[in-house]
Amino acid sequence: MAAAATMAAAARELVLRSGASDMEEEEGPLGGGPGLQEPLQLGELDLTSDEFILDEVDVHIQANLEDELVKEALKTGVDLRHYSKQRMEQMLGAFQSDLSSISSEIRTLQEQSGAMNIRLRNRQAVRGKLGELVDGLVVPSALVTAILEAPVTEPRFLEQLQELDAKAAAVREQEARGTAACADVRGVLDRLRVKAVTKIREFILQKIYSFRKPMTNYQIPQTALLKYRFFYQFLLGNERATAKEVRDEYVETLSKMYLSYYRSYLGRLMKVQYEEVAEKDDLMGVEDTAKKGFFSKPSLRSRNTIFTLGTRGSVISPTELEAPILVPHTAQRGEQRYPFEALFRSQHYALLDNSCREYLFICEFFVVSGPAAHDLFHAVMGRTLSMTLKHLESYLADCYDAIAVFLCIHIVLRFRNIAAKRDVPALDRYWEQVLALLWPRFELILEMNVQSVRSTDPQRLGGLDTRPHYITRRYAEFSSALVSINQTIPNERTMQLLGQLQVEVENFVLRVAAEFSSRKEQLVFLINNYDMMLGVLMERAADDSKEVESFQQLLNARTQEFIEELLSPPFGGLVAFVKEAEALIERGQAERLRGEEARVTQLIRGFGSSWKSSVESLSQDVMRSFTNFRNGTSIIQGALTQLIQLYHRFHRVLSQPQLRALPARAELINIHHLMVELKKHKPNF
Repeated sequence: MAAAATMAAAARELVLRSGASDMEEEEGPLGGGPGLQEPLQLGELDLTSDEFILDEVDVHIQANLEDELVKEALKTGVDLRHYSKQRMEQMLGAFQSDLSSISSEIRTLQEQSGAMNIRLRNRQAVRGKLGELVDGLVVPSALVTAILEAPVTEPRFLEQLQELDAKAAAVREQEARGTAACADVRGVLDRLRVKAVTKIREFILQKIYSFRKPMTNYQIPQTALLKYRFFYQFLLGNERATAKEVRDEYVETLSKMYLSYYRSYLGRLMKVQYEEVAEKDDLMGVEDTAKKGFFSKPSLRSRNTIFTLGTRGSVISPTELEAPILVPHTAQRGEQRYPFEALFRSQHYALLDNSCREYLFICEFFVVSGPAAHDLFHAVMGRTLSMTLKHLESYLADCYDAIAVFLCIHIVLRFRNIAAKRDVPALDRYWEQVLALLWPRFELILEMNVQSVRSTDPQRLGGLDTRPHYITRRYAEFSSALVSINQTIPNERTMQLLGQLQVEVENFVLRVAAEFSSRKEQLVFLINNYDMMLGVLMERAADDSKEVESFQQLLNARTQEFIEELLSPPFGGLVAFVKEAEALIERGQAERLRGEEARVTQLIRGFGSSWKSSVESLSQDVMRSFTNFRNGTSIIQGALTQLIQLYHRFHRVLSQPQLRALPARAELINIHHLMVELKKHKPNF
């Protein structure tokens, strides 16, 4: 039975495959599954086996005849091959239709999935935008409570004010886009904004009014408003009219306060100036009197020196330049008095400090910069700056203290640098205006001094002596003062004016020297004055300055001439012979020396007998003539050195063949012995 069933199944499959083979022959291979293309495998079917039982075959044949497919084929009476081919075509067509339907469904599902993703993203984006919109429009109760009830000084008021400002800005933006929901909150925000503006306006104005109280340190505490700077920004963004009102009130109040403070301070400050100041007759070339005695020691409380710097230059030192300002009533109680430059420094340091503070406050609090900040600053400080300029102009019109004016110039130059470092350009114009007042006055005073020296008549100066003249001493002190100040911030115009003054002083010294009858006295006067001026200049000016170099050359030239003048009386014969003999030897006329034996013998014996007394005499003469002992010592040493050189040259002349056999040569003093002896006459100090 099993074999029969197997045969029936094989026969059925053979029928189907036969039909399929015909289809392949007619249409080619069909896709759709690997089973349809594989050949029928009958290798295991053994028809000759003894075990093949026909009964079983019958059973299987009968079972296969019961199959619906076989019944349909037999019933129609068609050829099995044709029938199997037809059935296969129907099966494959149905399968292909199913595959097409599945592919279409897959594409539909993909499109639906993409559309769903897009809708999801859109809904999420809309949800985010709506959330932001709602958050921006909703007014929380904490904001309402803080704006309506909290004092403006509480931190929560500032926090909620910033929140209110942000919501107001968001509503304005949404209204511009046509968002209808803004109408629901506009009324609430407007009421809160009005309330906030009212409270802020009242608070800031009260702060500004508090500045009107008298201050003792001449500083207005406007910087206390900086922690409330957002208040003004809120006004600026939400109520410009109120913001302008607040700013105008600030400008008006502070302008009056600064003007009042500085007018009062300046008036009190000038009361502690030296009572006696330089006048128009206090010029370098004016004759000295008991009232204006140069050598008299001025009272530190009553007058200031005119031509000397002293300690006045410390006003531009870093430590004193930014020192605390002077307090007038304290100085008055202590009976302290100050030169003008000290008062000028105190006044302008207070002005600099307050102006820098004011400018930076204006920029930060009122949210301005550039030209707008400059204009607002001058609206506040303009009247004060104009007042100080007018006061300075009035003072300078009757000022003849060149050192004070020059120090004021350098104070301004330094304060201008400080303002630049603090990034405050608002005072640039003011500094220029101050310098425009100071420089012309300084040049005028300097030119007046130049003219006074130029027009000085030595014969009208009374009794003269060879000591340093008070006019040259004035010049030395004055010039060294200006040179030392100018070295800190060099100015070529100053050096030109000092050069003109130096020329006039040099001419003056020569005119006075001409009043002495002897050349020796003239040289003593010139050396004393050049030495004094050089010494004073070297104390303050650099060693390589033009003034130091010029007077050093003049001093050296006149000193050499004086030494020759000094050696001439006791040793003039020796000097003359040596010069004549050296000239003859140089011209090859040494034979003419043979006729000078008597003269030479006299010179040898005269020097040997008188040189010690002559040296002693000239040493004493030098020390009496020169006020500077160190300079006198230098001149004596120069004279002795020149004497040794002269006597050494005399030895060389006598070593010539024409004079070598002269008996008096044995009386010559040994050069080394002379040097040892002369050292005994060198003064020691």
